[in-house]
This record gives sequence, C-alpha cells and structure tokens, in this order.
Amino acid sequence: MKLDKNVMDGAAIDRALKRISHEILESNKGAHDIVLVGIVKRGDAVAERLAKNIDDIEGTTVPVGRLDITFYRDDVRLYTAPEIQRTDIPFSVEGKTVILVDDVLFTGRTIRCAMEAVMDFGRPDAIQLAVVVDRGHRELPIRADYVGKNVPSAHDERVLVRIKPVDEVDSVDIIERVATS
Repeated sequence: MKLDKNVMDGAAIDRALKRISHEILESNKGAHDIVLVGIVKRGDAVAERLAKNIDDIEGTTVPVGRLDITFYRDDVRLYTAPEIQRTDIPFSVEGKTVILVDDVLFTGRTIRCAMEAVMDFGRPDAIQLAVVVDRGHRELPIRADYVGKNVPSAHDERVLVRIKPVDEVDSVDIIERVATS
C-alpha cells in the first residue's frame, strides 16, 4: 500500500470536530439528554473530543461511552482470533439521544452492529450518527447525521483516519492498494 493523498490534516480535523459539535448542539437544542458512544478503536477517541468541544461551547458535561461491536459483526466467524476491546457505557441510554461516533462510514455494517449493541443497553429515544469521514459505498440504508468530510474514493482504496491519542497524528489519507504478484 502507498499513500495516494492526504485529504485532512490535524487542523482540518479539529475544525470539522468543532463544527460537528456545534451541529449536534443545534440539532438537539442543547446538550441535555444526549450521550456520546464511540465505537472502538478510533470512534471513542473522537467521541471524547466531541464531548470536550461541547463542554467548551455549552458548559455541559456530556456522558461518553465506548462500544466494542466485535461479537455483533456478521463476519466475526471469519476471524480466527478477533481483537476484543472493552465496552464501557456507564450510564443509562433509556430516553436519551445516543450519538454513535465512528471514524469512517463505509458500507454501514459497523453502524448496524453498533445500533444493535446499543439496544442491548436499553431503549434510547433516538440514535444519531457522527463520523469524521463518509466515503460512500453503502451496502445498508444508513446515513450519518454529522459528517466531518465526504471523501469520494474507489471501492478498492482504503481511507485511513488517524486520531490522537490512538495514533501519533491526526490525519485522513487515501491509501492506494498495490497489487502483489
């Protein structure tokens, strides 16, 4: 694989997350009754940053949880040793607006799994979706409510989102898959 192009640097990601934070507050008429649930591994880091932005803007602490969807995946049987992360949702989702947060929206399968997993924690009033990048190519009828950037890409390209503190830098890059012979 080789880097094809950088589509967002750290400053662009910061601006996008600040904009998304404002959009969340505007759409929900403030921060009351919203909770953020980030999908591990990078969605939870993004959720923490959104929560900090919302606190800076509104002066309200929004609960943040993290969700591992490994065993909700329809392809989990393809992995011989799936990497299990910790799910931690230390609050009730009953009657709340749950904002699922992920780094990339691609086929929609991860989000379908996440919605199913959230429902195991209770019945929220609504579920919304915030992503850093929407690259299209949906296989399921799922759309994001809040998008940092739409990144058109070929189906065989990879969109790599790097987010601190999981990664050393914040960036969004398109990686060209190089065929091996």
